[in-house]
Amino acid sequence: MNRVALPMVYLVDDEEVVRDGLAWLLRSRRLLSEGYASAEAFEAMLDALPRRGEGWPDAPSCLLLDVRMPGLSGIALFERLIERGLAASLPVIFLTGHGDVPTAVAAVKRGAFDFFEKPFSDNALVDRVELALAESAKAIAARSAQGALAHRMAELTEREREVMQLVIQGLPNKLIADQLNISVRTVEVHRARVFEKMDVKSAVELSNMLRDG
Repeated sequence: MNRVALPMVYLVDDEEVVRDGLAWLLRSRRLLSEGYASAEAFEAMLDALPRRGEGWPDAPSCLLLDVRMPGLSGIALFERLIERGLAASLPVIFLTGHGDVPTAVAAVKRGAFDFFEKPFSDNALVDRVELALAESAKAIAARSAQGALAHRMAELTEREREVMQLVIQGLPNKLIADQLNISVRTVEVHRARVFEKMDVKSAVELSNMLRDG
């Protein structure tokens, strides 16, 4: 039986009491969390993942990230997550003191999910965490769909790709045959194989799949 990956909230804050408090708060809403005392420790976890985190996270996840920490700052870690392509699947919510608010606002403009100024409302924070997890789930689903589309496209032969491009342009088999200098029967065979490999039943469905992918 395959293991079902559960939603996870990652906590990165150098203060243990803060991490413990956040973990308790999240447990009160039945949310799992995993704490890290520094940005470097969180990055070490990422580096230990196969293929440096590609395809990760595999379950809805978000990161509660302190702006100001010894060593690598929360902002610097956020920039590195963007470079890794994790900003969408791992939404970041910054936790910040009054003096860090302009920095946190700038991070939101760069793509962070939100920021909370300390002290913050527990319920408001967890509400945003749940929304961030929902956004993460959408991003992971989109990534999975793109991967499936790429796999199907890789299964096509060069000739099938040529036929597919003309099919989605709306050309009938006779014109496709004339353009590619092949018989109508050959076009029909390639067309059927394209539909089978792409798992679609019509040119419209095929066009929509390629547009959305």
